[in-house]
Amino acid sequence: MTRVSRLHQKSRYLRAFWRDTRVLIRQFRVSLLVFAMLICAGTLAFHSRYIHPDTGQGLSWGEALYATFMLVFLEVQLPLPTDPGLRVLFFAIPICGVVVAAEGIIRFSVALFSRRERKGAWELAIASTYRDHVVVCGLGRIGFMVVKELLRLGEDVVGIEKDPANPFLEETRDLNVPVLMGSARMRDMLEKARVQNASAIVVATEDDLSNLDIALEARELNPQIKVVLRMFDTKLAEKVRKGFGIHTTFSTSALAAPLFAASATRAQIDHSFYMGEHLLNVAHIGVEPDSDLVGYAVNRVEDTLDVSVIVLERDGSLDFQPPGDTELRPGDCIAILAEREALMRLRALSTPHGSR
Repeated sequence: MTRVSRLHQKSRYLRAFWRDTRVLIRQFRVSLLVFAMLICAGTLAFHSRYIHPDTGQGLSWGEALYATFMLVFLEVQLPLPTDPGLRVLFFAIPICGVVVAAEGIIRFSVALFSRRERKGAWELAIASTYRDHVVVCGLGRIGFMVVKELLRLGEDVVGIEKDPANPFLEETRDLNVPVLMGSARMRDMLEKARVQNASAIVVATEDDLSNLDIALEARELNPQIKVVLRMFDTKLAEKVRKGFGIHTTFSTSALAAPLFAASATRAQIDHSFYMGEHLLNVAHIGVEPDSDLVGYAVNRVEDTLDVSVIVLERDGSLDFQPPGDTELRPGDCIAILAEREALMRLRALSTPHGSR
């Protein structure tokens, strides 16, 4: 972690601490007000009217404040005063302190310094400090994988999950990602996740209509937000893309099917995806010592076979988009982007002569 990111985290923690403290102050405002009034009244009375029976001297402001504070918690520091009014105050302060103020102050203090016990409130405070982040709705297997990948790419993430028994919940929190518990279909939940300030939202629950509802609600809160929408119905996904202007919609089955089908062929494809009507494949191919690829320049491979060489691995180092005049050597490995037919032709060239 860089020094800048550490400072950013500390700044976020301090802002969350201050926000959470303000929430607690509002929650315990009556107890805090009574406690403050009690301390002020007792301090003023003891400073102006108390005379120590042994020394005949009065109390300074500091001594009066300390004496009042100790009386609230039943710690008597002064002899019983002779003044009748002060005697009443002497007994009234502990009673009022215990019954009205002290109990609230103790609960306020416990809440203030035991934030782990108030996990939901604390995570809400943390989430309120985020800007230009990504909100992930639904932390199932897909959602959790998305969170990990976003963190790897350096993005800030806030999660929303409605199932407290979700097995990925604690794993997500262990990644220092604030998780808000509740339904992302509720507008206030999206607001708490700061969707209005987010750069993108990934909607990955297992219900198409819920996902669409969340996406449209997010768009209302933030018209500029990028929406990545998980959908199971391929036709509905396409209609959503065209009709609602959602930036990106993915059908889980449509994403998986090309790779499953390609993996079952002899093409040895690593990844597949559709671009319009065209199925594109990513594969890596090793240059064998006795294959026709030895001596081929990168631009010859691309022009002859209608493929794109995207990475060249040589001697353990990677060269992204290698120069066209780079000649392939035995032991090289290239990653290419191509349609299946072109890939099969390239596979044939890479096969050693004796294996054909």
